[in-house]
Amino acid sequence: MRIALVIGKLTMNRTLPDIVPGSYLLVRPCGRRALTARPGGPTVQPPAVSPGDAGGEEMVLYDDLGAREGDLAGMVEGREACQPFVPRRVPFDAYNACILDSVNFRPILEKR
Repeated sequence: MRIALVIGKLTMNRTLPDIVPGSYLLVRPCGRRALTARPGGPTVQPPAVSPGDAGGEEMVLYDDLGAREGDLAGMVEGREACQPFVPRRVPFDAYNACILDSVNFRPILEKR
């Protein structure tokens, strides 16, 4: 599971029959820098992480929990992202497993 920042919502005008109806979010995975370089210590509240601070590229995330823009989501990727839909086969790369209120991250390795 990785932590991702919700930066927008995706709206489709056409869908395939394999696509499950639901909410699709545009997210940016948060890297180490986004989780450590925060004023006021290592606790990250969702509004404190800006899209420019998040690391990585944007992804589309299937969400059935109701995450909104600015929320931090626990993103599950790969084969595990399809497990909530078994036995149905779905073409998802990422699934929202949880919405995080805050993150307390204290890195073991020091910043260089």
